[in-house]
Amino acid sequence: MTSTTPPAPARTRPSRSAPRPPSPVPVLAHVMVWGGAATVLALWWNDTPSVVGAAGWLTGAGRITGLLAGYACAILLLLMARVPLLDRAIGTDRLARWHALGGRYTISLACAHVLLIIWGYALESHTGVVHQTTTLVLHYPDLLKGTIGFLLFLITAIVSARAVRRRIPYETWHLLHFATYLAVFLAFGHQLSDGADFAGDRPAQLAWYALYIAVAALLGWYRFAVPVRRALRHRLYVSEVRPEAPGVVSVYLSGSGLAELRAEPGQFFRWRFLTRGMWWAANPYSLSAAPHPAYLRITVKASGGHSAALARLRPGTRVFAEGPYGAFTARRRRARKTLLLGGGVGITPLRALFETLPGEVILVYRARRPEDLALRGELDALAAARGAAVHYVVDEPAAYSSPLTAGALRALVPDIAERDVYLCGPPGMTEAALCALREAGVRRRRVHHESFAL
Repeated sequence: MTSTTPPAPARTRPSRSAPRPPSPVPVLAHVMVWGGAATVLALWWNDTPSVVGAAGWLTGAGRITGLLAGYACAILLLLMARVPLLDRAIGTDRLARWHALGGRYTISLACAHVLLIIWGYALESHTGVVHQTTTLVLHYPDLLKGTIGFLLFLITAIVSARAVRRRIPYETWHLLHFATYLAVFLAFGHQLSDGADFAGDRPAQLAWYALYIAVAALLGWYRFAVPVRRALRHRLYVSEVRPEAPGVVSVYLSGSGLAELRAEPGQFFRWRFLTRGMWWAANPYSLSAAPHPAYLRITVKASGGHSAALARLRPGTRVFAEGPYGAFTARRRRARKTLLLGGGVGITPLRALFETLPGEVILVYRARRPEDLALRGELDALAAARGAAVHYVVDEPAAYSSPLTAGALRALVPDIAERDVYLCGPPGMTEAALCALREAGVRRRRVHHESFAL
């Protein structure tokens, strides 16, 4: 383990903003989501004067799970609409975790809805389950479309399962995930055509339409219209590709009016490089330097086909960028002291924050070997300029290795419990760091991390 703690005064100009109180947006979002779910349940309650017999109980449960699944579909799309208010206050990574958790609930509700409705209708009509399934799918309006939508949801759920997702490229997973849009579209007609709670209830139908139209408008604006408008305005292109470490390159991107993007250190874009073999994939890479009016910079390690191809980009290649996204910024700071804890290429957003975060900042950078410490020269220069401390920890050679434990972190940063911690690195390192930070006394709300992988 080596460390640099230069005594020279800072020459950079970090932001002088004071720590901010927690945003109320996450709490309000929870209240609104659960309030909407309660309203959906009230719709069933008001439309159900009584429940009689096993068939009635099964059908009633099927209606409830169907209503909740339909409502959850709209919420899942809203979470991924990249609405700036939600993205900046809650964070892309946190929204993605909510989306993943909600997706599991939605699939469970949809499966329960299908099974309960078929079972309840079969009991009521005194027919077999197979016969009842055929009757529903082939003879009820829009139910064939709903069935196709349900099957698409199941396929998406299987592809999104951790064991499966590890085995397919990120680009393939991201492309297949768009099938959920088609699934929701197909299921929407079935909800209004076959849903007993909507039949003859014009206000309920209008409210359902309003919910889905509002979500569709937000998706269309923030996920498609805004990126296209910004691409036409800023006309980004690759200006330089510079090697930084084995398998690691920095890509400099220039364009027009970059200050208008209002990107912040710690944020990321989804980059689509308009060249052969890369134009169809939009991958998330965080800024590795504070945004500059003349250029943006990302630093990427070759870990797959797309990331490896960045080293072969030619200057002048046009770029389509969506963003900026993420709340991994100075806005999350609650204390006047900060620890930046990075591993591998996770140093990239921390490098930008190290340049700009106000107050007393310590950086701990872990890597496998000394030559894997990307951007080390820049980090040393920034540390010297602002009078900050940077500690390098490598696994090889073993003499410089240090376990990622509470004791090791306290040895490097004795007042760690008093600091905000910005954490970014590989999944294994991040999980170990979270455990170590909790054992070291760092409160959960002061640990800020995003994976940028969703």
